[in-house]
Amino acid sequence: MSASVLFDTPGPKAKRRILLINIIGVLLLLALLVVVVIGLANKGQMEPSLWATMFTSNAWTNFLLPGLINTLKAAGLAIVLSIVFGLAFGMGLLSELKALRWFSTIIVEFFRAVPVLLLIVFFNILLSRTGIVNGTDSPFWAVVISLMLYNGSVVAELVRSGVRNLPKGQREAGIAIGLTTNQSLRLIEIPQALVAMLPALIGQFVVILKDSALGYIVGFTELLFYSRTFASANGNMLQALLVAAAIFIIINFALSKLAEIVSRRLSSRMPDGKTADPDAELEAPALA
Repeated sequence: MSASVLFDTPGPKAKRRILLINIIGVLLLLALLVVVVIGLANKGQMEPSLWATMFTSNAWTNFLLPGLINTLKAAGLAIVLSIVFGLAFGMGLLSELKALRWFSTIIVEFFRAVPVLLLIVFFNILLSRTGIVNGTDSPFWAVVISLMLYNGSVVAELVRSGVRNLPKGQREAGIAIGLTTNQSLRLIEIPQALVAMLPALIGQFVVILKDSALGYIVGFTELLFYSRTFASANGNMLQALLVAAAIFIIINFALSKLAEIVSRRLSSRMPDGKTADPDAELEAPALA
């Protein structure tokens, strides 16, 4: 339903009132920021020496850059594996074989329901105790596997919703030229669904990058881990965490902007001007 049906268009008085409320909100936010800065200054947290150490070659060469590289390495590998996992189980959710559809549904729903932090802790213990990987590498692989399973399940739902939102004529056209249902799904429908769901997929990459910081709990030497390590030796925990947060914000902002650009370009190319709904993964797939 259109928003104009639910709400009247603001008139001149309403627009002035909204503008006044926005100005008051900005002023209150600035006042709060000033109070916070003054409070930090009173506690000695605004001393230049505490901030200066965060911009030395030692901080970046030995701590922040190695941590950022490990974060990007884990996130990059998890993104690739999530796409592979999502495509495989997305096709399973759309399969005509009831047993395969049930199996894919159970796997996808299970890993979407389990918290990522719990998965990371579980796989870290499993990998370290079974000796499947080197003990020092178990935190890295625990993070990668956990992010793959959770986000891959979300990608699988995106694939399912993307294919379901395609016009039925796509499959009928494929069958008309002699393709089987599975061939039509693999060669015609999924490629189109991938194009439509690309903005939502990029948005999921942001989630993977942010969730990689949870590896700190199991000793994964990512950006947050190195930031805290550096801060412990220099007594500037607040400053180190703020710099790490700024790095995450910059990277995630760049990914979000990329998603907006891709979404606009794809919307202009799609026949109906629509792309896959990022919230469509919340729907449960049909089992019957």
